[in-house]
Order: sequence, then structure tokens, then C-alpha cells
Amino acid sequence: MASSIVVVICSVVIFAFFQLITGEAVKGSVPLNSGVFQKVIDKYQAVLVKFDETYPYGEKQDTFKKVAQATISQSDLLVAEVQIADYGDKENFDLGEKYGVKKENYPVYRLFLKGKPESILYKGSATNADDIKKFIMKESGLWLGLPACLEEFDKLVKQFYKASGEERNAIITQAEEEAKKLTAESEKASAEVYIKTMKKIAEKGDNFVDLEIERVEKLKDGKISDKKKEQLSERLNILTSFQLRMKDEL
Repeated sequence: MASSIVVVICSVVIFAFFQLITGEAVKGSVPLNSGVFQKVIDKYQAVLVKFDETYPYGEKQDTFKKVAQATISQSDLLVAEVQIADYGDKENFDLGEKYGVKKENYPVYRLFLKGKPESILYKGSATNADDIKKFIMKESGLWLGLPACLEEFDKLVKQFYKASGEERNAIITQAEEEAKKLTAESEKASAEVYIKTMKKIAEKGDNFVDLEIERVEKLKDGKISDKKKEQLSERLNILTSFQLRMKDEL
């Protein structure tokens, strides 16, 4: 009996060790090394690269997986990972030095944009996937779906900011017509937030969004139920989408 237990324990340890030394493939991401780095970077409109230790794990790696998964349908964006070894052959150590990556700061995210000589350093939280996605959208102009955001309505928001006066009213009417086509309750709720926000901007001006984000963030930080906090987070995502598209037009 004791020998059987020892065999089982050894098998589990060997399996765990095998996973550790072989690493883990992240869906939606590709591993890069010094030999192919620039070749791959040059092929895409935008490339988000995570510089990290070898065989990363834990909450920060789980966040990276969420970001990579969310970008799969965006063909102009590639998510990649460079694992840097500070031992043995020091694989990819040269890439870390080139881009100023220090071990104590792992993971480090940099966004490479086609035609731009310098990459952009992400300075936000490495455990918040939505913040990383917002960073990508802000700097690249590419669309990524944040929770509660609707791609077709984000396109209308972009048109809305380009328009003025009666043209904006026409886009609001178009948004109301699009909302009628939705069947999912969650999408209907999101569409309502888009429409109400457009109407408030038409009434109070473009600075309404920044003021509303500030107001909602204060509410979200207060003593509220988890359900209400989730609803406010989704509202913030939609408001942030407005904010990003407004900055695109400045």
C-alpha cells in the first residue's frame, strides 16, 4: 500500500516537473526569440510583447492569457512573449537589454506599432487585463472587446465624434434603430448606455464623458453590492470606449 502511494506521488511530481520544464503554450500568443523578433514585429500593424522570466506562472501570467485570448479575432494585432533567461546560454538576454527590461520589473509590456521607430511602454497594472486592452486600443486605434462594449456601437461613437449638430442627432437615431435589432438582454442594456451617453454629450458637450467617468469611479469605490459594482464596471468600459474614440478625433 505504502509503495503504491509513493509511486502515485512520484508520478505527480514528475508530471508537474515535465510541465515546468516544457513551459505552457498560451492561446492567442506566439513565443519570440532574438533570431526572429524583428522579422515578426515588422509583419503586423501592432504587436504587444510581454518580456518575462522563463516559465512564468501565477496571477500576472493568467492576466496575460486573458489579454491574448481577447485579441485572437483582431488580425492586425499580434500578442507575443519573450522569455528571458539569466543563466546558461542567457536566451533572449540581448532583447531584454535592448529594450531596457529589468528582472525586478517582470513582466514588462511594450507595444510595437508599424512605422513608429520607438515602442511604447505599458505603465499600468500587470494584473488587470482590461487595463492592458485599453492601453492597446488607445495607442493602436484597434478595436478589442471590453466587457459590455459592442463593436458596431463603438463604430457609431467614432462617427458621432466626427459629426456635429444635426449629424450627431442622425447618428443617435441610427443607434436607436440598431438597438431594436438586438435580442440579448445584456446587449440591449449596453446599447441603452451608448445611446444615453450620446444624448448627454449632445446636450452638455464632449467633456461630459470625463466628468461621468470620474463620477462613476467614485460610486464604484463606495460601499455597494458586487452586482452594482459589476454594472458600474461595465458602464466604465463603455465610457472609456467613448473617451478613447474622442481622443482619436482630437
